[in-house]
Amino acid sequence: MIIQVRELRKNYMTYQRGASFRETLKSVFKRKAITVEAVKGLTFEVAEGDIVGFLGPNGAGKSTTLKMLTGVLHPTSGEVQILGFTPWKQRKKYVRNIGAVFGQKSQLLWDIPPIDAFYMNKEIYGLEEAAFRETLDHLVELLDVSEIIRKPTRQLSLGERMKCEFIMAMLHRPSVVFLDEPTIGLDVIAKEKIRAFIQEMNSQGVTFILTTHDLEDVEQLARRVIVVNHGEIVFDDSISALRGFLGAKKTVRITTESAALWDDIHGVRVLSRESETETELELDTDKLPLKEFIRLVNERHTIMDMAIDALPIDVIIKELYQGS
Repeated sequence: MIIQVRELRKNYMTYQRGASFRETLKSVFKRKAITVEAVKGLTFEVAEGDIVGFLGPNGAGKSTTLKMLTGVLHPTSGEVQILGFTPWKQRKKYVRNIGAVFGQKSQLLWDIPPIDAFYMNKEIYGLEEAAFRETLDHLVELLDVSEIIRKPTRQLSLGERMKCEFIMAMLHRPSVVFLDEPTIGLDVIAKEKIRAFIQEMNSQGVTFILTTHDLEDVEQLARRVIVVNHGEIVFDDSISALRGFLGAKKTVRITTESAALWDDIHGVRVLSRESETETELELDTDKLPLKEFIRLVNERHTIMDMAIDALPIDVIIKELYQGS
């Protein structure tokens, strides 16, 4: 395993202060200390060449975990081995082997073209000219940014800038890359370009850890999902297993000839109603098999049109958060 995490914990110390003037004044002389457990004993492993979605609501401990895995934060306790390094103990050697792309924090310099920033990284990492040029040319071609990289960063669109951020992160050929909201704010075309780039790099053996609130990123990229809530892992398995978390449920968009009534049909829940004849349903096929559902509705109201999909992954994630 390329990443090994054992009983990783991070506690913060904060202080409680009252809202009233008297309580505020009192806290100047005596404050009540409170320990906040941001990460509570996470244990997991990641294989080489994998893409893992690391998900959770705001405040779940995702960013804190990522900071410990990249060596930015020291944990309160626990062990981490990535590429044979302990991130916070061997940071200088370790960071030469990893990359990071943060959707809300840029590595580029605002007033100079990305190409100049790329050459700056070349010197920082001590890359040889031939290897640097080969990697740069390959990445520029993959992302189709040959003209873009010569414009000042401030003149680039968000999508263009994110492509250049990926090149910055990949120039030294890292083995593990941490992605935090890599497609945030991007349009559909830019997202597709970024996702295709990640898949191409992954096919070359690069391991990715992806944190995002865009669940389409997870569905298209990740083969495995780790869900954390309140600092603990509440799910760790494949995308298909995640879909099976709520059982054999499907969404059904159906149009009937006559006004349909659903309250007395076991295994069916109304999600939304556009009209008396157009409805979006949640169907539990463990309780009511699809074949039986179709027969029953057709006998009652006559089906004019119907579309069946797997339950949206955001619904499953929400149930995980609430259930945990």
